[in-house]
Amino acid sequence: MAEEKRILQDKVIEDGKLFAVVSYLGILCLLPLLLKKENKFALFHGKQGLVLFIAEIGAAIINIVPILGQLVWILAVLVFGMLSLVGILQALMGNYWKMPVIGDIADKISI
Repeated sequence: MAEEKRILQDKVIEDGKLFAVVSYLGILCLLPLLLKKENKFALFHGKQGLVLFIAEIGAAIINIVPILGQLVWILAVLVFGMLSLVGILQALMGNYWKMPVIGDIADKISI
């Protein structure tokens, strides 16, 4: 029974891996949310990608403010870039990695 569950879980991860990876590439986060709703792995990463994308848009809007906004933008680009990179690597490894703060917000999204 446990072996069957693990095999099924591995199949879900393999089927959703590509969509999980692209979910951390900006607006492409919508692909798993629209095309792979039935895949738990792709949906998990897609939700995190969506929250990350919205935060990136917010940082871009703050960039309008002279000096302080630009400093926030530079910091945001570094942090969000690192989070996206780690998210992509975790998705490629088949892990359900919950991002700090962003993961908690993503958990509240129901699709």
